[in-house]
Order: sequence, then C-alpha cells, then structure tokens
Amino acid sequence: MQSLFDLTSEDPNLDGFFALAKSGALSETHSTVCAALLEEKQHHLFANWDPVGTRDADKFTFLDSLLQAHQSYPGGLPGYIRNARKLLAEASAGSNPFDGCTPAQPDIIDLSDFGPGYDKAEATGLKCLSETAIVLVAGGLGERLGYNGIKLDIPVETTESTTYLAHYALFIRAASERIGRKIPLIIMTSRDTNPGTIATLKAHANFGLAKDQITILRQELVPALSDLAAHLALEEKYRLILKPHGHGDIHMLLHTSGTAAKLTQEGFRYLMFIQDTNGQVFNAALAAIGVSEERGYDFNSIAVNRVPGEAVGGIARLVKAGHPDLTLNVEYNQLDPLLRATVSPEGDVPDARGYSLFPGNINLLVIRLAPYLKVLEASGGVVAEFVNPKFADASRTTFKKPARLETLMQDFPKSFTSGEKTGVTIFDRVWCFSACKNNLSDAAAKAAANSPAESASSAENDFYLAGRQKLRMAGMTVTDGPVQTIRGIPFTTGPRVILRPSFALTLQDVRDRISGGSISGDATLILDGDIHLKNVVIEPGATFIAKSSLGTSATHTDTTIPAGKTYTLHELTDAEMSSPDTPEFLKIRGYRIDPPAG
Repeated sequence: MQSLFDLTSEDPNLDGFFALAKSGALSETHSTVCAALLEEKQHHLFANWDPVGTRDADKFTFLDSLLQAHQSYPGGLPGYIRNARKLLAEASAGSNPFDGCTPAQPDIIDLSDFGPGYDKAEATGLKCLSETAIVLVAGGLGERLGYNGIKLDIPVETTESTTYLAHYALFIRAASERIGRKIPLIIMTSRDTNPGTIATLKAHANFGLAKDQITILRQELVPALSDLAAHLALEEKYRLILKPHGHGDIHMLLHTSGTAAKLTQEGFRYLMFIQDTNGQVFNAALAAIGVSEERGYDFNSIAVNRVPGEAVGGIARLVKAGHPDLTLNVEYNQLDPLLRATVSPEGDVPDARGYSLFPGNINLLVIRLAPYLKVLEASGGVVAEFVNPKFADASRTTFKKPARLETLMQDFPKSFTSGEKTGVTIFDRVWCFSACKNNLSDAAAKAAANSPAESASSAENDFYLAGRQKLRMAGMTVTDGPVQTIRGIPFTTGPRVILRPSFALTLQDVRDRISGGSISGDATLILDGDIHLKNVVIEPGATFIAKSSLGTSATHTDTTIPAGKTYTLHELTDAEMSSPDTPEFLKIRGYRIDPPAG
C-alpha cells in the first residue's frame, strides 16, 4: 500500500484534504486508511474540504468513523469495497444465487409430536449443558413495536412482568446451579442497544449471573454504497451513511474477539444461538443440543413445520453438480420459483399432513464448536454476504437509495468446506417459538389473515400456552378459559401458567414434580423453585403461587385452591392507550394484568 504522501492528485478538489495531511495533523492510522481509500477510487470522500482550521473537528470525527469501519471489518474498507463491487455487479446482472441448484429435503429429526425420541434427546442435551455456551443476538430496538427501548427490556409476561433478558438469565442461572458450572452468556449488541443492555444488567446486578459469566460483543455498522462502483455514500460532507451489516456479524465477533477460541480452550463443545425476544426457546434448547450430540450435527437449525407459501424461509438441502450439498434457509419468495424450475412444477406443495417438505427457519441454532472454530479461522468469520439494492429503473444501474452489504447468521454453512454435517430439528411451534416484533396494527392484520400475529400480546399468550402444555404432559387436567380478542389479536384468558427454570429445566422435570390435579378458566399458577404438586386442584379465578429458595423444597398434596384473590385481565381503554402515564410495555399489548388486591 502506498503512503498517503505518495498519492498526489491533480484534482484541485482534494487540495483541502492534502493540506490537512501535510500539516502533520493526521495520525499514522488515519493516513493509512485514507491512502487505502484513495487507491480504491474513493476520492469523493475527501473532495472540497474546507481550509485547515475550518471545521477541523468535523473532519476528524469523519476520519475516526472511517477508521472504525476499517478496523472492524476483516480485510478493512478495501476488502469491503471489493466485495461490494463483485456483489453489486451480480445484482445488476440479475444473477440467481441458486442457479444450478436442485432443492431436496434436508436431514430432519421431527420432535414436534414429543414422545420417547424427544425425552431421550432432552436427557442427552441436559448432560451436554455443562459444555454449552449461550449466544444471544440482541441488536434490536423496540421501535417497530412502538416501544422506545431495547427489546430485551420488554416483559415476556405481565403477570409478574419478567423481561426477556431476565427470563433468559433465570434459565442460565438455574441451569448453572444444577450442573455446577457457570454457563457463559455472550450477548451481541449494536450501537443502539449496547448502552441500554449494559445499563439493564448493571441495574439488576446481572440478574444473579456472575460478572465473568457475561461477555458483550458490540456490532459495528458498515458504510452504505451509493452506486455500482461501490462508492461509500455520504449523508453530507464529513459524514458517512452507516447501516447495520446483519446478525451474521456474530460469527465474525466471536472470532475476532477470541471468544470462540477461549470457549474451546475451556472445554465447551456447543454454542446455542438465540434471539432477543423468543420466550419459548429454552423449551426446545436441550432437546436440540441432544439431537446434535446423538446425530453428530456440526450445525443444527431448530425449525418448525410450515405450510407451503407461508411467509417464512424454508430450510432446504441444495444439490449442485460439482459442489458439496448445502443445507440453507431459502426465503419463501425464492423457494417456490426454485422448486417450479427444478423438481416440482406445482411449486411448494404440502405433504400428507399439510406441511411443506421444507421446515420453517426461526434463526435458532446449535453449532459444534470444534469445526466452527476451524471455519472461523479459515474465513475470518465473515459469513457469505449479499446485497439487495433497490434499483431506480429497469436499467439496474442506479439506486433509489444507498445499499449496503448484509450477512445472516443462518448462512454460516456457506463457509463449510470439509464435509461438516448439517441437520434440522423440528419442534412444535408454540413450544419453541413465538416472536415479539409487530405493533398492534400490523399484528391485528396478520391475525385477520390467519397468520401468527407475532406481537407482544401473542407472544405472552403463547408463553402461557406452553406452560399449559407442560402441565397436560405431566398429567394435570387443564381446561382453557375463553378466548378474548384484544385490539384485533386473540388472547386466551387462562389459565396463566408460569413455570420458572428453577422449578423445571426439562419436560421430565415437570413430570417428576407434578402429578394429578387440575387447573381451569382464568386461574393463575406460578411455580418457582423445588416445588411438588400432587392432586392440587386450582379453580377458575384462583391464584396459586408457590416459591422456594435454593436448598429448600415444598410439597402440596390433595389441595384445592378456591376462587378468591386473583390476577385480573383488563383491556386498556382508548384513553389509557393514549395516556403518557401508561407504560409502553402495556400499550404494545392493549391490556394490563392487575395483581390481586390486598
């Protein structure tokens, strides 16, 4: 690479920049990145700079942003620009990323009906838990929901208002206590979520987790691109346009931070990747880890059954002559045309049960660390990137707005080169997945179309539903309360069941601690700690909360809990919805759950 001072320009538009460089004000690192950018024909970044002494602070803030982007991307900004030129050329030409590929059903283990296979996998996963670290991808704010804060601070349930981050920490803490080893929690934040995540952890003393149990990796933004030549886009002079690079950055951060290597050295064998707002994930996590152990999967996608045409990516095994098979998520709007062009003239058709042969991707992953680390070292952690420019016209040469390179964490198998084994484990949808991402209006429209609402209220509804599933599978008789439509979204009024991880980590734990009994209507049941129920009847309108501290236990036998003091669901009025005194976590639901009086 040439020195900055070897790069002279006859362009007078660069005089202001070179004057600053020759003044000696630029550091060596600033000079290096500027020289690299000028070699990549990014002269516009330095054009028409003010004379030395005018807006110098803005100039150095700009140079710092270039340096940050350069240092955070493997290969630096020159690598980013070269990758962008290649991908932009392919996008302009309309290249098909699946050209020559024939889709086939992936290697699937279907545990959606539970049964002995589920129990065996969960028991195996529990044994492997001491060798598993949890990776939480948490780069999102709740703005899309109408919540002005980090999504991790949204309550997964409003009976006791446990936030998603607290819920995840409760599982990790309970699991760590049970196995006698601290399970690491790695959180990927963004510039937007990093301060809030750190503040929440500090305010709640890490929710009981040890300080050395938590690692925070902050994701950086990447420069936007203004044209096919991959010129870095400027918002104005001295200000780059920066955009998210995608959650695939988690792989790069685990590599560049040394975290993946450190975990391997400490004897961890698996990584479990989870999302910021999915309260059901740990219902399926242990069984998924167990499947990976039993089947030898290096990369295991947790998935759900999907119906053909559903707006969820389908996981397919892509077969291409001369290339190793790849098991990847294919977006639903790409899967059907691919099938029609290859093996199925009718497109994505249902099987005998009405499901697609290609299960639905929900971005929950179990990855074996040893092969993962080898791939990271070979690739630098950069997962295959893509670009999705919005072209201004049919010529496909100019953009409506700046684009950027993106990367998805589920695309990691694109980096496999040594026959790594990939598979898919299917679980009951409510058991393992209920996203919280849509505002009430959008969620109501989805519900009206018989699609998952994926709102704060539907996620809470499914959270209680999963609790009722556990009771039923333990042999308790459960009778659901009526369904109430709140702001266009169905909500089952009860029973509201919360089984804390300290009560049960596995489905077998629930069976071991509950026998007989019944619960019905709008009753509320909360179990926290070493609690045992034998023939306990919880009547409609009743509340039963049983908690025990670590090292103590309690058994309740042949007991009836009558209606009395109860948690009550109240739909918010229009005035309450618009009131600044109503908390946002309630407004995004349209209701509140009031605790018993007195």
